[in-house]
Amino acid sequence: MRTPSFVTPLLLLVALWSLQLVSSVPVQADTQKGAQDPGAAGDQKLDKPALPYDIKNRPPAQTFPVPRPPFSPDIFPCSQCHGMMKPNLNPRVLTDYHTEIVLHHADGRWCTDCHNALDRDKLRLISGELIDFSVSYRLCGQCHGDKFRDWKVGVHGKRTGNWNGDKQYLLCVHCHNPHDPKFKPLKPLPPPVRPANLRR
Repeated sequence: MRTPSFVTPLLLLVALWSLQLVSSVPVQADTQKGAQDPGAAGDQKLDKPALPYDIKNRPPAQTFPVPRPPFSPDIFPCSQCHGMMKPNLNPRVLTDYHTEIVLHHADGRWCTDCHNALDRDKLRLISGELIDFSVSYRLCGQCHGDKFRDWKVGVHGKRTGNWNGDKQYLLCVHCHNPHDPKFKPLKPLPPPVRPANLRR
């Protein structure tokens, strides 16, 4: 007895279909398990803590070893005095305290653009994040991005330490007055005297 001609292709099609069905079962089981398992990869994204907000939505920049900021001992911590006063956020000429500070740092800047109004021992980034004075380079870098980039790689500013080991960076405020940062003209000095020309 001969097999009808349509049976062989039909058997082949059924075999392929059952092979595909068998190979897809583990995938479906993994998918269902992932949907029920709270530790599944899809749910881990939701459980990760959110990074601190960055203006460009990136993780916070690395920190750099720096010496203590150059504070005057009688004005820091700022909260010694500012903690007793109600903050006045209006730009004005200072007449009672900090009269030596004349703000010449871009047009229209005011103290609370950089200093946090409610906790003067902290600086405030554009995003609202509060930072310590020891990482003030992050504050300066918001506006002076090219200088910040150069500072990080050692082209701008001063670094001490080993060329292939530990380094210490100077903060922007070690060289620049943050309230009036432009360098003043320097008086030219005479050239150094060669040791051979020194009179004995």
